[in-house]
Amino acid sequence: MQLVEAVKTQAEVQQITHKLTLNARGNTLYADLWNFGLQVALRITDLLTITYEEALSGRVVLKEGKTGKTRSIELNSKAQEIVKARRAAHPHHTYLFEVESNRASGKPVSRVAVAVAFKAVGDELGISLGTHSMRKTRGWLMHSAGVSIEKICRVLNHSSPAITMAYIGLTQAEIDATYHEFVI
Repeated sequence: MQLVEAVKTQAEVQQITHKLTLNARGNTLYADLWNFGLQVALRITDLLTITYEEALSGRVVLKEGKTGKTRSIELNSKAQEIVKARRAAHPHHTYLFEVESNRASGKPVSRVAVAVAFKAVGDELGISLGTHSMRKTRGWLMHSAGVSIEKICRVLNHSSPAITMAYIGLTQAEIDATYHEFVI
């Protein structure tokens, strides 16, 4: 399995959104999935199971596939905007991120298809981008904004802050920089 990175700036987040839309020739499925995933920080397999019925309530409650833990996530305003826009564009769909093909009608887009779309954009931009990049990016941007590692740990549902620090990609260079930023 390829190690993927957190996207570390808002400008890169927007650039990825733009490229995902361009590469899909105007279809916003992957760009919407990217932006929604940034808001909820769920693993891709859990993210793809979300239905409109769940999302339109403003809160997603699910049992994580990996951990078996129940998660309850209140959707922020950006996530709710994505849900409403997708519902307006696809009123007949069951899943928030459903396939548009006649062959796979009524099914969510596959994890593999998402990985391929994200990797293609990552390759274009020189970023190791994958389906886990949404979770890592949310963690990194929260960390950059001063949110405590412990709180980020809870958001990502990690068992310890040490796992979270490694997960979001806190590098030795960034740790070294603190010795220059904070001279006492």
